[in-house]
Amino acid sequence: MKTDFRSHMDTALAEAEAAAARGEVPVGAVLVGPNGEVLAVAGNRMRERQDPTAHAEMEVIRAGATALGSERLSGCDLYVTLEPCPMCAAAISAARVARLYYGASDPKSGGVAHGARVFSHAQCHHVPEVYDGIGETASRTLLQGFFKERRGTNGDT
Repeated sequence: MKTDFRSHMDTALAEAEAAAARGEVPVGAVLVGPNGEVLAVAGNRMRERQDPTAHAEMEVIRAGATALGSERLSGCDLYVTLEPCPMCAAAISAARVARLYYGASDPKSGGVAHGARVFSHAQCHHVPEVYDGIGETASRTLLQGFFKERRGTNGDT
């Protein structure tokens, strides 16, 4: 059990803001190694890379695996500003991330507490400890502001 908890959600939020500035959906993530070192930070880059898998979580998982020289991220913590989708939740499980901290819930597209609930399936081989609501207000406000701006003041999409 970790006794020296330090949240990295502020860094994830900064990555989400940078993603929004690039025209991406504002989601940011931070992967912290077993010794408390930041292994990777990223925001969504799907539009930039024309890659539907370039979610913030996937980006930090890839970078973290490279940094550690292993496909297993045992002992690592993942901070993300939005509840991971089913694809990202499956990758989190496959990578053996120890702890997942996320900000805003995602009733429409989430895969942890909503929708597919990936970690609840018998086929899920690894279930991380999950902590939701970390930085929830700031995460939600950023997302709502982004989509409100994109729709314009008259509600058009």
